[in-house]
Amino acid sequence: MNTIQFYNDNSEAAVDQLEQNGITACVRHALEEDIGTGDVTTNQIVDAEATIRGVIVAKQEGVVTGLDIAQLAFQLVDEKVAFKTLVDEGTGVVSRQYLAEIEGPARAILSAERTALNFLSRMSGIATLTDRFVHAVRGTQAVILDTRKTAPGLRIIDKLAVRRGGGTNHRMGLFDMILIKDNHIDTVGLLGQAVQRARAANEQSEIEVEARTLGEVEQALELGVKRILLDNMTIEMLREAVRLSAGRAELEASGNITLENVREIAATGVKYISVGALTHSAPAFDVSLKYVKDSYTRRDM
Repeated sequence: MNTIQFYNDNSEAAVDQLEQNGITACVRHALEEDIGTGDVTTNQIVDAEATIRGVIVAKQEGVVTGLDIAQLAFQLVDEKVAFKTLVDEGTGVVSRQYLAEIEGPARAILSAERTALNFLSRMSGIATLTDRFVHAVRGTQAVILDTRKTAPGLRIIDKLAVRRGGGTNHRMGLFDMILIKDNHIDTVGLLGQAVQRARAANEQSEIEVEARTLGEVEQALELGVKRILLDNMTIEMLREAVRLSAGRAELEASGNITLENVREIAATGVKYISVGALTHSAPAFDVSLKYVKDSYTRRDM
């Protein structure tokens, strides 16, 4: 099939080859889930040689992303589907704006439509919400992070959408960073013992420690931890944690972050703000595929 031109530049939104492979596998699985052994409705009704064309239209204002993923869905079903994007990834759009033009075999387009639009809708919804959080903290030093609260099987897609919305990815999974959380500490018994074990096992890995109290912040600082997650702390506690740290560790605010309070949290001086809602609660972006009237070519009746 034709090579999909994934959005790729030197920014946080870049897609490398390994990520492209993961995305392709994810889209293949979604198509198999929906089409299975065949689209029985389309295959019975639509002539095999028929073609159709249409436009993908935004039905709300927001940030659109995932057009390349939608294109991939269509062309994995049939590489003869022509897909032309009309806006760049991560672009702000308005309701009724055309996002892409599509033309090709009618069976393939009709069969892949829902999967393609599902990806586009989910990714644009995540990017739109991320963009709102990023704008809310603009002018502060705070960086908006995502979390591991992604849809099972869609993490690579969800985290790409966050980047394209202007956010930054936290760890991709449990394998790429040591994050000692409250349950780890409670299991071992002492914060110091948990940190010691983590360092002994892998001296090279970055270690972040979750702190629920200012006392735990002080303990982490005494242990030389360079990154501390401040869990569900009040504004006053966050300010005090920043004062106690005095630049010795990077601080991350987490827990109950909303668009209403994120600016105030950023103003405390924390470097990172992690927001689970970016991927677990982003409203779907309303988008549709409208077929051009009389574009369906069919055999003579």
